[in-house]
Amino acid sequence: MAGDRTDQVPSGLAGADAIKVGITGAGSIAFGAAALLESSGHKPMLWSPSGERTARLASGEPLVAEGAVEGTFHPAVAASASQLVDASQVIMIALPAYGHKSVMDAIAPHIRADQIVLISSHASLGALYLNRLLAARGVVVPIVAWGTTVTSGRQLSLVEARIGTVRNRIDICTLPHTRSAEGLACCQALFGERFVERDGLLAIALSNLNPQNHMGIALCNMTRMEQGESWSQGLNVTPNVGRLLEALDRERLAIAAALELEVRTIFEHFHLSFHVPVDTISNMNNELHRQGRGGNGPASADSRYVHEDVPYGLLMTVRLGELTGCEARLHRSGIEIFSALYGRDFQSENHLLDALDIGGLSLDDMKRLARHGYPAHAEDRIV
Repeated sequence: MAGDRTDQVPSGLAGADAIKVGITGAGSIAFGAAALLESSGHKPMLWSPSGERTARLASGEPLVAEGAVEGTFHPAVAASASQLVDASQVIMIALPAYGHKSVMDAIAPHIRADQIVLISSHASLGALYLNRLLAARGVVVPIVAWGTTVTSGRQLSLVEARIGTVRNRIDICTLPHTRSAEGLACCQALFGERFVERDGLLAIALSNLNPQNHMGIALCNMTRMEQGESWSQGLNVTPNVGRLLEALDRERLAIAAALELEVRTIFEHFHLSFHVPVDTISNMNNELHRQGRGGNGPASADSRYVHEDVPYGLLMTVRLGELTGCEARLHRSGIEIFSALYGRDFQSENHLLDALDIGGLSLDDMKRLARHGYPAHAEDRIV
């Protein structure tokens, strides 16, 4: 457990050396988390909503990890959302953001007051949506929103993962904020001393740099993606691409400053996540390539860099820009350009923000909800 923080862990976890963690998802991030948890002596269980992504694991094949975490692992597999929640002390949501709402809808009826939920990583006020579902049942649990994932990597097959890195620092917050000590202690008990508490969901919404970074990388390498090329992502963050990423970061930081929030810069992100010296963003990525850690960019236009990050990441930043009067012009332009490229309206594809209907909220209302959440037994119930 987490040393002198054991007294702050909820009673459902107290005294448990091996914590049962139910992971919703079975992609690269879920596999990375499962391998890391099992290597630390915990008991992960995976659930794939379709069942297809866990079929081989369910048949007895092991999960084989290489890279930053290596070994052969045997996570349990759940056949349903209810089985996963019933068997777990901690629930971890670890799948692309476009799957968060449906998964939250599936697990919310089964969550108990003695459990904790981790969202890895958080997007589009999803913690607030889950909090609202639970409040309608009269249930309040710590919901811990992560600004990024604990591991990065690729899924090589339905039983194999290459784990690129285990991050040294992860920004988090807990909803409601009064349960923050429990949320932090749980994260530390599972993954160690790598978590930095930020001031509420709005800070976490502005702490996930993947959308802005992936926008610049995908936009400037789209033909490589469409042609299915094998290409180095680190090498192709050229000086021009790096300057675009830095300009996108300045828009995000301006919004955070307007909200009086402290968030990590893009330079800190690459330094702390990938352990390279601070330099220009192009040079930092090129150093990753030189070390053989630059990774490959998407080999298909059908990529989460677009389908997840545009509607669930870029749009969130644009909405916060509107609330604060700090227009995120590059972010908004990215949404419009990707919509034109794909022949889709990505602004209409964020089901979490649509369900929360934040357009009618004032900035003060948003700040209050992002810190306190919805009260249990609220009149505005979701059924």
